[in-house]
This record gives sequence, structure tokens and C-alpha cells, in this order.
Amino acid sequence: MSRFVIFLGGDLTVTPRLRRQIAGARFIAADSGIRHARALGIVPELWVGDFDSAGSELMLVYAHVPRQTYRADKDATDGEIAVKEALRLGASEIILIGGLGGQSDHATAHLGLALHLAQSGQRCFISNGDEEAYPLVAGTYDFDFGQQSRLSIIPWSDITGLNLMGVKWPLKDKALILGTSFTMSNVALGPVKLSFTSGIAIAVAYPTQIG
Repeated sequence: MSRFVIFLGGDLTVTPRLRRQIAGARFIAADSGIRHARALGIVPELWVGDFDSAGSELMLVYAHVPRQTYRADKDATDGEIAVKEALRLGASEIILIGGLGGQSDHATAHLGLALHLAQSGQRCFISNGDEEAYPLVAGTYDFDFGQQSRLSIIPWSDITGLNLMGVKWPLKDKALILGTSFTMSNVALGPVKLSFTSGIAIAVAYPTQIG
């Protein structure tokens, strides 16, 4: 399996859990996301973007990293371009680091991009260290966020047949409609098993298992 980490321009808290998740991966930075590479002590193999927000210091520090430069008025975000490069290089799993927080339009676009990847059969999740988001299509999932982790399931369409176990408020064969807040702020009691039969959703977790 070829795991790629894409460094995006949102927030990041470096945790032991995050370091374990990205161990052994290949790395691509999208514009100002290069600062997360610096925080983690990593040199990415590629740096893409219009370079309107990276800053002159980082441009000097990472002058040796191969770059792909694009015009600022392009028709895709730097993050989407970086994901396409990872796929071109054979990625079988993509982790979007720094894809949450910051500007709401970009964070929402990253969630949509993650869902698109999941619908295409690509393994993907987003993390800023404190918060993780997992795109969900119909199927079965197992997670371990640590006991007492807060977990929300946010439907991005109507959902049928939702089952959720290993949480304070388990669910069995539950139907959700788009826009409901019924599945917000559950609590993990241990490993979590989740499944549903149709629809798409995002699981957002705040792991306690950071050590």
C-alpha cells in the first residue's frame, strides 16, 4: 500500500498519534502547507501551488524541493492539485494533514474532496492532530479513537440502516435525513464499529488516544 500525506494550509497540532499515522508515508506539500512539514521535521518529495501564501522564509528553507508552480487564477485549489499528483504517483491511501480549521470554504471543500475519494474507492481521512474526519460510503468501518473520545456522524445525504456500536448511545438500523443533528457528540467507550446501507456521511472525532 502506498500511503501519501498531503500537507494543507489549515491548522495542525503535532501529536504522537499523528506521527504514527503518517509513519512510512510519502509527502507532498500544497503551498503554505509546507510549514507542517517543517513542524514534523519532514522534507516532502514535491511542493505544488501558486505559492502566494508560503512566505519567503519557507521558500528559502525548502528551495531544494521540486516544485510545480501554477497561476493564482487556476481552476482548482493547491490541495486538489496535490491530491491529483499523489494519485498519479500511485497513492492507495491519502491523508490530508491541516485540512480542518482555518477558512471554512477550504475546510468544507476538503471534506467534499475526501468524500469524492471515498466514493472512488480510495482510502482517505483528514486530520489536524486534535480533530479527525473520515469520509463514509455505505459499508462497515472500525475505529479506535480512545475511550471518551467525542464522535459525530454527519450525514451528507439521507442515510439508511445505520448501526453504531461501542459508544455511549448505540444505534441499530437507524435512518437519518440530510441536515439532522441527531448523531452529533456521541462518546466512544472503546473500539467503535459503524455500518450503514446507503448514503454518504462524514465521521468527525476528537481522539483521546493521542499518546
